[in-house]
Amino acid sequence: MKSPLAYVTGIAGFAGSYLAEELLAHGWRVAGSVYDTEALDNLSGIESKLQLERLDILNPDRIREHLQAINPDYIFHLAALASVGRSFEMERATYRVNFEGTVNLLQGARSCAGLKKLVMVSSADAYGVFRPAAKLLTETQPLNPISPYGIAKAAAEQTALYYFRQFGLPVCIARAFNHSGPRQRDDFVIPSFAKQIAQIEKGKQEPVIHVGDLTARRDLSDVRDIVRGYRLVAEKGKPGQVYQLCSGRSVAIKQVLQTLLNQSSAKIKVATDPTRFRKSDIPVLRGSSRKAGRELGWTLRYTLKTTLSDTLNWWRQTEA
Repeated sequence: MKSPLAYVTGIAGFAGSYLAEELLAHGWRVAGSVYDTEALDNLSGIESKLQLERLDILNPDRIREHLQAINPDYIFHLAALASVGRSFEMERATYRVNFEGTVNLLQGARSCAGLKKLVMVSSADAYGVFRPAAKLLTETQPLNPISPYGIAKAAAEQTALYYFRQFGLPVCIARAFNHSGPRQRDDFVIPSFAKQIAQIEKGKQEPVIHVGDLTARRDLSDVRDIVRGYRLVAEKGKPGQVYQLCSGRSVAIKQVLQTLLNQSSAKIKVATDPTRFRKSDIPVLRGSSRKAGRELGWTLRYTLKTTLSDTLNWWRQTEA
């Protein structure tokens, strides 16, 4: 029996590269799209095993033609401008890439004969503000986004579900909460801390780590657990359904920082940087993964301490 062919948009990104590794490890054939000027560093070691295409997700004709030619069994849609913080400064680009790009992909996917599943990767930032602030979120929580990133993801979700209802496109939503690990860019909180610690240890930065709001609490998972969830959504998820991928625990960013600092022998001071605060932020995010556990058999394998340690060690190697 021929192994399934997956098509991954954003395959050279942080999560996309881990998903490619996950699929290859389970015997899948993997193809994917890479933005015109995007580096392939994250795919080092597996690039020769992939079928890659330079492609702008904002070009609907190219997407449709390419998907028709590839004719994948499964599509994983990860291509996005992924920074919530930067979405306030890049509002129009965020809407275009994260929403319009999704529409282009959905239209193109309709031309794939025999498509078994399209996994649309979304985000807990689509929830936005809710009451009470510390409630445990489930898939039925109404979406009320407060950032351009969250707005674009919520709109993309609704459009994907419309394509399921209107055209029978076999779409599943994988609504991921915060996740981290090696290779993540330093405009996210955990790699920002880890990179600064690594630079301090190497004498590249004064022994002061610059931070934003440490009171926010986040539901944090390892990227390697999250991409396993994406694969399970493709294999076992029911079209038209949303699946949350999360740890079920909220951790204060202050605790994350302290755990990283405890893994370093350097004496490091902490300085608050007002420019790192967001105008709009969600104080607490915590989700339930009961549905993913029950229907997909998904569980966490990595502890937060392991994720933080692996991330810090990666930045130590990068800064060497």
